[in-house]
This record gives sequence, structure tokens and C-alpha cells, in this order.
Amino acid sequence: MRRSIFLYLFLFAALWIVFQYVNASKSFDRQQAKIERLEGELTAVKDSLASIDLNAGRYFKLTGNENAYDYFDRFDIDITDLESRIETALISKNSTSGNSLIPYENAKGVFQVNKVEVLNHKWVIADFSDGSRWGEMILLYDVDSDGTISFETLQSVIYP
Repeated sequence: MRRSIFLYLFLFAALWIVFQYVNASKSFDRQQAKIERLEGELTAVKDSLASIDLNAGRYFKLTGNENAYDYFDRFDIDITDLESRIETALISKNSTSGNSLIPYENAKGVFQVNKVEVLNHKWVIADFSDGSRWGEMILLYDVDSDGTISFETLQSVIYP
């Protein structure tokens, strides 16, 4: 009797082990197939992202604008690193008393230019703030043949 109980327990344990092995191998195969499918999708997404030109959505830009380059060539103006020179010239007008190009007075602080975007060979858009209020302005800029850059505020807006 005792021998038959151990025999039945042994057979039951052997069947249970075989069942668990088959179930685990099927689960492993399903997971492996899912991983391979997701890796294929990831590769496809990476390939499509690599083919996207991030600057293509930005139509108004100085870089690559042949008309703007022709304009600067007519006046014999060096265009190498021009965007960064314009940004530096505009931000360098920031001081402890504010920026003279920003047409707003502020009792709490001073408005200073934070971010600059060169749109073309004549216009710049700039973001300014005093830490609690923000605004934007469009500037007309002119580059002399000696490299000096002058600015004129065309329009500005401050957010409430």
C-alpha cells in the first residue's frame, strides 16, 4: 500500500514537472516572438525618425535661405556665424537697468531678452521677461559692412 502511494506520488510529480516544462517553454516562445516583433517595430520607428529633418518644419530661418545670402553678398557682409553674432548682439544689450529695445517699463524688475530667433535677413523675434511677466517682440536688424549690428523694435506684446 505504501509502495503504491509513493508510486502514484512519483508519477503525479513526474507528470506535473512535464506539464510545467511544456507550459514554460510555450510561454518563453511567445515572449521571444513578442520581443522580436517589438524590436522590428522599434527599428522601423528609428529609421523613420532618422529620415525626418527637424529643421524642415521651420520655414522662416536664416540658415539655408539663399535669398538672404544673396542680400548679404550684395553688401559684402560676412555671413559666417551671423546668427550667433546677431543673438549675442541682442542679448548683450541686457543690463541691470533692462534692455533699451524693450518698450515696457516695469516697477518690480527689469525686462531682459531671454531667447532670440533670427527669421530672415531683416527680422528677429525675441522673447523677454522680468521673471514674472513675459512678452515677445519683432525687431528689424541691419548689419553694416564693418560687422556692426543695429536693431529697431517694430512691434511688441506683453502677456497679462
